[in-house]
Amino acid sequence: MFLSSFSKKVNQSVVIAPEQASEFAKSVAHDFNPIHDVAAKRFCVPGDLLFSLVLNEYGLSQKMTFNFAGMVGDGVKLQFPAAIEEDFDIRDDKDKCYLNVHRSGDVRHCDVQIESFIRKYVAFSGLNFMHILVPMMKQHQMMINPARPLVIYESMSFDLTTLDFTEVELTLVAQDLKIEGKRGDVTLTFELHSGDTLVGTGIKTLVMSGLRPYVEEQAQQMCDTYEERRLSYTG
Repeated sequence: MFLSSFSKKVNQSVVIAPEQASEFAKSVAHDFNPIHDVAAKRFCVPGDLLFSLVLNEYGLSQKMTFNFAGMVGDGVKLQFPAAIEEDFDIRDDKDKCYLNVHRSGDVRHCDVQIESFIRKYVAFSGLNFMHILVPMMKQHQMMINPARPLVIYESMSFDLTTLDFTEVELTLVAQDLKIEGKRGDVTLTFELHSGDTLVGTGIKTLVMSGLRPYVEEQAQQMCDTYEERRLSYTG
């Protein structure tokens, strides 16, 4: 499976090294958020990598919901339960919860299908900052702190009408930003297609904190810095 190079088993735990997390963010998700850099002061593993490891371990279910409860740092020993119910948690060896998963419906364990689903979803996710969040900030004339541009991945869910597909594509169909004080709640709605056939829908939510009045020059600098990081990546 293509995910084998992005984590390692240590006894009964799954450990994700900063180098593995950073490489997944850049090479698979095309996500150049500095929080995923090896030397980042507030380094964390991409939520999309946790999502991917769950699909790899437990298969693709027709209905799945992922609620992110904490950021995985360097050296965290994740426990993937062997026997699972419809609801289960990914915790560490100290019983701290990082991800809650709910699943129902039919399940498939097809490597080709799961790899396509992962690659297309995380690539869609990696486009969020530049292509979705920045335009939304401009529209609402509010922005995150350019000195600490942190956006928190809150949840993701999807509902598939069928599992009879191999390749899948994601299309954004709606986006919404609700602002309360310095907090912004983002909801992205997407469709999943296999060829010309609609096979499901999904919702992703994010939280933008520390909002402040939009300043065009500062927003442009954030975009320029992000683009420089993308262009300098040589993986």
